[in-house]
Amino acid sequence: MALSETLVLTCVVALVSALAVLVKNRLFPVGEDEEPREDVAEYIAMMVSVLYALVLGLCLVSVWDTRSAASDAVQAEASALHQTYLLADVFPTAQKQAVRNAATAYASYVVHAEWPLMVEREPLGSEGWNLLGQLRDATWIRGSGNTKQQIVAQELTAQLSNVDDARRSREAASQESLSSVLWAGLIIGAVLTIAFMFLFGIERTTTHVVMVMGLSGFIAFTVLLIQQINVPFGDLFGANSTPFTRYFSV
Repeated sequence: MALSETLVLTCVVALVSALAVLVKNRLFPVGEDEEPREDVAEYIAMMVSVLYALVLGLCLVSVWDTRSAASDAVQAEASALHQTYLLADVFPTAQKQAVRNAATAYASYVVHAEWPLMVEREPLGSEGWNLLGQLRDATWIRGSGNTKQQIVAQELTAQLSNVDDARRSREAASQESLSSVLWAGLIIGAVLTIAFMFLFGIERTTTHVVMVMGLSGFIAFTVLLIQQINVPFGDLFGANSTPFTRYFSV
């Protein structure tokens, strides 16, 4: 969902809420002998609002942590892969080119084949692991090798282990989502919080409309924001493939 669509939906929710206030005040006007507000309703509304704010905060923290973990995994994977590419310089020309070709092929597959799957939360399959295996095979020393090559081979093993770990973290992050229990709390809490605004007998319709529009619009925007961040590799707030494209021409 694009930013413009999010703003449009927020405005629609606010306008619908305002229309509901107008209809409510037309059908059930505040009488002269009616209390402007009741203490019990005010207390309950306050408690619901506080609890809902806690749920909103918990959801925002949860989805942002997932998004941050996904971004960190991508950066770590791309950085380790780039180090592998650079360290191959100590090998003979043929092997050096084989390592660099394998690293570039892996980066290209991640960016062009796996990224659209992660946006849609689809399984990534085994092809990426196969390409990583080919890269690992390309880093093995042919023959005894000199001391420098042997030292670099050990460092390459460590870097490929980092790529492996970061890839597992990226795959896990692509499948993570906000708990259905928290989603239920978000929706139910939003409905209750807005509904309680209709319990108060506010005589000035304009004031009532502005209050309900502001509250409902802000809640709608926050829920939509959580929905966007809940996609760790989404287009709007998700982690992107820039770390790979920065290091590799893919």
